Amino acid sequence: MSTQRPLEGIKVIDMSTFIGAPACARFFAEFGAEVIKIEPKGGDVVRFNGVSEGRLGTPYENTTWDLENAHKLGLVLDLKSPEGRDILFRLLEKTDIFITNWRPQAIAKLGLDYESLKDKYPRLVYASFTGYGETGPDCNLPGYDFTAFWARSGLLGTSYQKGTEPINLVPGIGDHTTGMFLAAGIMVALFNAQKTGKGDKVEINLLHSAIWTQGIVIQAAQYKDLGAKYPTSRKVAENPFNNTYKTKDGRFIQLSMPPFDIFYPTFMPLIGHPELVGNPRYTMKSITENKLHGEFIAIIEEAFAQKTAAEWVEILTKADVPHSVAQVWEEVLEDEQAWAIGAFENVKYLTGERAMVRQPVSIKGAEKKKYARGPFLGEHSEEIIKSLGYTEEEMKELHDKKIYFTWDDQREKFGGNLKEETSY
Repeated sequence: MSTQRPLEGIKVIDMSTFIGAPACARFFAEFGAEVIKIEPKGGDVVRFNGVSEGRLGTPYENTTWDLENAHKLGLVLDLKSPEGRDILFRLLEKTDIFITNWRPQAIAKLGLDYESLKDKYPRLVYASFTGYGETGPDCNLPGYDFTAFWARSGLLGTSYQKGTEPINLVPGIGDHTTGMFLAAGIMVALFNAQKTGKGDKVEINLLHSAIWTQGIVIQAAQYKDLGAKYPTSRKVAENPFNNTYKTKDGRFIQLSMPPFDIFYPTFMPLIGHPELVGNPRYTMKSITENKLHGEFIAIIEEAFAQKTAAEWVEILTKADVPHSVAQVWEEVLEDEQAWAIGAFENVKYLTGERAMVRQPVSIKGAEKKKYARGPFLGEHSEEIIKSLGYTEEEMKELHDKKIYFTWDDQREKFGGNLKEETSY
């Protein structure tokens, strides 16, 4: 295996919380960058969401924390103090990328906004991840995945079945998407900084990311007299071949055949209706103009109800028809194809092995790092600060004044103990 680490030598400061921006920073750590995660003494709140997410609450088996923060170094600083900010400023002197998701008002108050830093650190790539952006009337609103990405963007209000209720949201979808978009922007700015010696600011927000993700349908919504009005029903899907159908055993199969008329002569015999091949009533044009969606979908529904999901998978796979059973997460964890593409890696925890999700980008010639946990709270504080040239006496004074905290300071308070830690 190659030992190449494409981002080795790149230094990143991750001063962010929750999921999206930390996931972005994790991307850089995955490819060899040194990433320092800065937290307040109370820690990033995502450390403590275990019980509400249906997992353990111990620091020794924190799968969400590890997903977003593997391979990082942990530093706890009091950034409200001048001494704490001075430590950060010293770090920034040798930093390539600074990532934050603080709200504009809050970060400006501490003098850590881009305008305050750009002249002092001219090569710095400053990356800002917010809910609603940094301008406009709502830029200082609290912005989370569920609200800024899903609800405000129209995604939640339009993507459920008409006559029912909005779908149940799960954490991380908008955050991870936006985090990877941000990583792409940072790489562009970093490339330019290394060519020109001049850093820049990279901005992204959950709202714009969600609007971009839905760009096709949001743009189409301007044509008010054409197409379906959302929320809509699968019973009248605009393209019946881009729809879900219930099988005999109660599973749903998603079809995906955008060029309807091309797939039509292949698909209709598969569902037991060869006599409809060539029938002008069921071209895409005729279905649309005569509003025959419900009629035609009923034909497919009746056919799918005659066979199990397994039977349909065999038939559709053999005919090379794009489809998938709508799997549940427990099935995804056992999916042979997901394991074959490296989506998972088994990691040993206190309670046994767990399948951990790997980031989706791979580089053929780069080292594939073995999955590692994220840092304990303040785990590397002393070594990071010491590397900046502070003396033992200065370190002691800073520690006594509670400018920085170590994991030894925090262990008991946050549910750790040396016996478990040694075995971990």
